[in-house]
Amino acid sequence: MRYYFTITLILLVMSRLMAQEGAGTAALGRNDAKLSDSLSLNEVVITGQSEPQSLRNSVYQVRTIDSERIRLRGATNLQTILNTELGIRFSNDLTLGTSDIQLMGMSGQGVKILLDGIPMVDRGSTRESLGQIDINTIERIEIVEGPMSVMYGTDALAGVINIITKKGNGGQSISVNARIQEETAGDEYNALTKQGTHNQGVGITWQNEHLLFSGNVTRNNFGGWQGASTGREKAWMPKDQMLYTAGTRITGKRWNAWYRFNGTDETIKDLGNRNPNTGIASDRDYITKRWFHQVQSEIRPTDKLNFTAVGSYTDYSRRTLSTNIDINDHRTLSLEPGSQDRSVFKTAFFRGTAFYKAGDQLSVLAGVDFSNNNASGARINGTPTVNEYALFVAPEIRFGHFFKLTPGLRILKNSVYDAPPMIPSLNGKLTLSKSLDFRFGYARGFRSPALRELYFDFHDASHSINGNVNLKAEYSNSVNAFFVWQVVSREEIRVSSTLGSFYNVFHDLIDAGIDPNDRTQTTYLNIHLFKTTGFSLENKLFWKNLQATLGATYIGRYNEFSESPEDFGSLPEFVWSTEVNANLLYTFKKAGASINLFYKYSGKRPVYETADLVNIHLAETEGFHMADLTVSKTLGKYVNLLGGIKNLFDVTNLRNTSTDTGGAHSTGGAVPMSFGWSYFLGLSFQWTKH
Repeated sequence: MRYYFTITLILLVMSRLMAQEGAGTAALGRNDAKLSDSLSLNEVVITGQSEPQSLRNSVYQVRTIDSERIRLRGATNLQTILNTELGIRFSNDLTLGTSDIQLMGMSGQGVKILLDGIPMVDRGSTRESLGQIDINTIERIEIVEGPMSVMYGTDALAGVINIITKKGNGGQSISVNARIQEETAGDEYNALTKQGTHNQGVGITWQNEHLLFSGNVTRNNFGGWQGASTGREKAWMPKDQMLYTAGTRITGKRWNAWYRFNGTDETIKDLGNRNPNTGIASDRDYITKRWFHQVQSEIRPTDKLNFTAVGSYTDYSRRTLSTNIDINDHRTLSLEPGSQDRSVFKTAFFRGTAFYKAGDQLSVLAGVDFSNNNASGARINGTPTVNEYALFVAPEIRFGHFFKLTPGLRILKNSVYDAPPMIPSLNGKLTLSKSLDFRFGYARGFRSPALRELYFDFHDASHSINGNVNLKAEYSNSVNAFFVWQVVSREEIRVSSTLGSFYNVFHDLIDAGIDPNDRTQTTYLNIHLFKTTGFSLENKLFWKNLQATLGATYIGRYNEFSESPEDFGSLPEFVWSTEVNANLLYTFKKAGASINLFYKYSGKRPVYETADLVNIHLAETEGFHMADLTVSKTLGKYVNLLGGIKNLFDVTNLRNTSTDTGGAHSTGGAVPMSFGWSYFLGLSFQWTKH
């Protein structure tokens, strides 16, 4: 019935919009004009570049998600933006209320998350920081697949996701923006009882030729999802989140400097059922506070020489507050061991670069990085400090107009762990014809052991985990190649196709295991060799009012048991997964409206596993389809209405045949993916006076 209703709704909306299009009864909306204008512009990227340059000129294969696509998703978090991108998957830990990203077969601990080029701080391998960035402040997202460790240091083994925020557009103006959006959680919604998702945000920007001041406040409230749970418990935990941003920029003739503050105040609630005998329920609140300060400056003494300096300071904490609530709703603190906990992570970061353009054939980027990391808390052994120092250089050599080569080298020193002293890379771009480019690259990546892996100290009734200060850094060797074909490139139509492949070998991967010196304890060890390989194909079409993409990947993940045929028999070296995605955006210019479909199929995820080191079992997580449908309409000059349906295929939990069911964070049992089919409706307001 719901599918019939959806199809009927789509047909009605499209027929109405087409009628308006033919009659020409409305003006072209501001946001839809932006989509149309982008067809005739070259995308400019900055991630990994010596200076901002067009996507076609970059030696790196960079994917971009612009502000219009972000808006049309109706997203309240970055996961919604990224979940239909090729090569990206998310995993959800309902025990802790967190999500993590996977990129091209690698977990989040190998993915570098940047905010305006500055690393985000996480307490461990899970990239919780992705869910703590205000979606309303994002201008675009750039994704680079493959190691970027020469440019960005630790964690960039699988790639880099750089979230680039809005910086103003020059000139003298004042602008005010506001947004309100309501969304169901599956079939659960009630604004008064906070069921569903509720998003409100407001921001203001004032600027002239030399100064800019801006500020945003956003509240995201998720009432949780009951699912199959009963009583007070919820399958997906409620979350209340406040996000604050404030910034200022000052600009001179050949220099600029800006400061930005990002604040997060988040509470995730784990509600327990009442004990049938005592009537007491045990609750836990996971409280996160993140204060992130950024300072950036740039000076250009001449047209050929440019200096930049970047500094940041992050104060990040996560607290567990455990309470008991009796039948009279009287709440007291829990006295159970380990029930009250607070971990604090503080990071100071500095990056300075110098860029010199010697001529049309040679330019050089060189820089220095420094980071100071501190941790403390009940589950941290002592108050450790880790310092890391690095120098890097990446010249860009051009051979005429057809060949560009960028070798790179990073030299680093760490105060605690055994880091690789040198990290090399080599990237190149060969122009085979006016319409065909070939990009290739080799890079060595590395990942520093997280402070938790080095100094974790957690012991209670069900855990006995110690950190390991003798860990070595993980490192990888990776190669990739891409053919990019501009099939058609005219002002009114652009068609392109990108065929790529990659092969990554990761050494000394860190994982939890039995302490060889004490079989009763768990610790972190360098115990894994891991590999990923794969192929990708992406096609893009920009034609008049239509923007469409169609792509696929085929990704292989290493099967470690294949190395021991004498023990386990003949097994394949890789297990493979397929992904297919399609995005369709159609703009009705005269109606000031658009209809948009975002789709992705994630194939089954196989893995070989053993419970007794004798018998091998092929476990599989089932494949699934994910799709969102949205409709956008401008109302007058300043207001935009956006509504739609998310998770059209009603995905909740995925069947999983893994036999690992031994713990709270095990891989066995059903895999939570979403809370099903949801509806949303939102209004956004944008007013600007020049």
